[in-house]
Amino acid sequence: MGPLLITAAQMRAARALLGIDQRQLAELSGMSLPTIQRMEASEGNVRGVVETLTKVIEAFNRAGVELIAEDAASYGGGRGVRFKESAPRPD
Repeated sequence: MGPLLITAAQMRAARALLGIDQRQLAELSGMSLPTIQRMEASEGNVRGVVETLTKVIEAFNRAGVELIAEDAASYGGGRGVRFKESAPRPD
């Protein structure tokens, strides 16, 4: 298994899909609210303890949200949002 990578933007988008706030994500993942706030305030990839990242990713998975790595295929069903490969990305 490769390194666990999740961006702050992915976290915010996943929460939006679920209709939950940071407090609810903290509860679902077993993390503290300040930890979730700090993770979402990151730029680029969220850095942190592997156990913390794992708990957040697993919370999203249990809730039915698939986090898709860049250049990875998605085989999940349902609706989702993703940048087009050729689309310019905001800074």
